[in-house]
Amino acid sequence: MAEAKAGRVRVGIEHLRQAIELDPQGEYRAQLAKLYTLVRQDGDAAETLRHAEQALPTDALSRDTMGCVYARLGDHCAALPHFTEAVRLEPRNTEFRYNLAATLNFLGRTDEANAALEALLAIAPGHARAHYLLASLHKQKPAQNHIDRLKQVSAKAREPRDRLLLGYALAKELEDIGEPAMALETLCAANAEHRRRLDYDFSRDAAIFDAIEAAWPLTAAQTEPPLDAPIFIIGMPRTGTTLVDRILSSHPGVENAGELQAMPLAVKCAAETRTRVVLDPETIAQAARTDIGAIGADYLRRANHHRRDPALRFTDKFPGNFLYAGFIAHALPNARIVCLRRHPMDTVLSNFRNLFAVSSRYYDYSYDLLDIAAYYVRFDRFMALWHERLQGRILELRYEDLIADQEGQTRRLLDHCGLDWSENCLDFHTNSAPVSTPSAAQVRRPIYRDSVARWKQHAEILKPVSHFFEEAGIALD
Repeated sequence: MAEAKAGRVRVGIEHLRQAIELDPQGEYRAQLAKLYTLVRQDGDAAETLRHAEQALPTDALSRDTMGCVYARLGDHCAALPHFTEAVRLEPRNTEFRYNLAATLNFLGRTDEANAALEALLAIAPGHARAHYLLASLHKQKPAQNHIDRLKQVSAKAREPRDRLLLGYALAKELEDIGEPAMALETLCAANAEHRRRLDYDFSRDAAIFDAIEAAWPLTAAQTEPPLDAPIFIIGMPRTGTTLVDRILSSHPGVENAGELQAMPLAVKCAAETRTRVVLDPETIAQAARTDIGAIGADYLRRANHHRRDPALRFTDKFPGNFLYAGFIAHALPNARIVCLRRHPMDTVLSNFRNLFAVSSRYYDYSYDLLDIAAYYVRFDRFMALWHERLQGRILELRYEDLIADQEGQTRRLLDHCGLDWSENCLDFHTNSAPVSTPSAAQVRRPIYRDSVARWKQHAEILKPVSHFFEEAGIALD
């Protein structure tokens, strides 16, 4: 464990393997499974957990660790009993309680998640992540909300990350009770503080777009690409990708595999670059000259660890796969690709209003309205490129059209994916599968129109964005 903590994870893995040979107890296996996920060996992690289940550890930390690994693998149902036991063994541990609450939320058990979070906050009233998650569980009401408590906790918060989380929580609840102007004002202040701490310039993302455009056309496959037909749901975040994923995974012939990193990792592995990030210009340039067929095979090997029924087709709902559309189209010639589009102004606002993984550099653009607008312009140009070069491979689905004509657009979606019609797809909100995205609460409701043209409520503050789009030639009609 000391080796792993020092960054030498693979050395730590070897020590743990030897420890398990000497004493095959659950604690060592739980930690080994965790280290496997750190080096992206999800299959080995899953196998190690299977062995750990045969001789469960008796300490709370190991049970929590097993729950975390299951969660990383997308199996929230399997994670739940481990988090539950960890809390039973150490009821004062707030992180164990938080993990339990988050999993209950992913599983749609929001009332239980609510109770778990209130129990946590009784122990640690300033726990920012708990406040943030609690705000997201339900749409708050004027007579029943946490706004006063959030204001009090925010005033005492000292850590910048806590202030960011609490700012988002407060903005969300203000929006819920019909105070959109105050909500956006709160959000602007929280995001501005966080943005000032980031070493970010849009040129970093622009360089990635440029590198992908320059790498085309890709080298022809040297080995036969796989014939499997996964369904990729791509687009800017918060544009309806989770909604479409729920519609598709409600079909009896489809299962949801989650937001996979399988394609980014397959491309990175093929490139053999030693850069510290998964996607950068060097990685793109190197991967474009490798065996595309082998990338497809590696993708499926990684994705299969997240599938439950190999007989079903599966969805991969990582929105950022739009950057890999060219690799997908060639590495998996039978794959279907669906790109979600949303009104440009609503796309900017929705990205600004939702807190993504704070530690991920991929979302650094999302804390400033004009940064998001710049990103959208390149995304729009990028998708035009793919439509020209991958004709017929990508279905563009407008969020607004799906809301206005659910059945018609669902039929269009299923037809593109090569799926027969199923009435189940219209009842996506009854799908009991876990959801581990910011849309967890929304997609358990039937189709609703609340989010269409929301930007018009904030037209004045969004004027710089509309001017930016007009100058860039982005239509706003």
